[in-house]
Amino acid sequence: MDLQHVNVKLLLESSADACLEPLVPVFHSWIQDQVFDELLLDIADYSHVPAGPGVVLIGHKANYSVDNTDNRWGVRYNRKAVLDGTNQDRLTQAARAALLACQRLEAEPRLEGKFRFNGQEIEVFVNDRLIAPNLEATRHALHADFAAFFQKLFRGKEFSLTYSSDPRRLFGVSAKAVQTFSTSDLLANLGA
Repeated sequence: MDLQHVNVKLLLESSADACLEPLVPVFHSWIQDQVFDELLLDIADYSHVPAGPGVVLIGHKANYSVDNTDNRWGVRYNRKAVLDGTNQDRLTQAARAALLACQRLEAEPRLEGKFRFNGQEIEVFVNDRLIAPNLEATRHALHADFAAFFQKLFRGKEFSLTYSSDPRRLFGVSAKAVQTFSTSDLLANLGA
């Protein structure tokens, strides 16, 4: 199964409710400075939507957001453009992009240290129901890819994988490591 449109969400230590307002000018500065290797275009503020997408930084090939989907705050990278390579290449690219965005938010003085990756939990989704319907057959087809990816990301430390079984939801996996990792540790584990 050839994955495309990979999303990675790094869960935060605490709620980001009170931090969303200063996030808009931070994202505006990212657009002005073009801080990533991809074109950043606009911002959409959905902070008024309960358990929703939060604040979204819209790019040409991908979106970045601080979202509250499923009432779980996190920094999310949503790849929209097709990417060449293997499934491992695509998972690595999306994780690296999410980690770099999270690292930038953690270091942003205007956010006063309120954005912190919890160090253990990462969610990966495939935002393409045609390629990856949320079915048991998809889980079986992709489990080895996810296990290999998280084995590398967590540097061989123990972790668990949990899959959603609701066919109305995007196909995805939640990974939880036994130990905590910083964004820097995870980037190093990816070879970034």
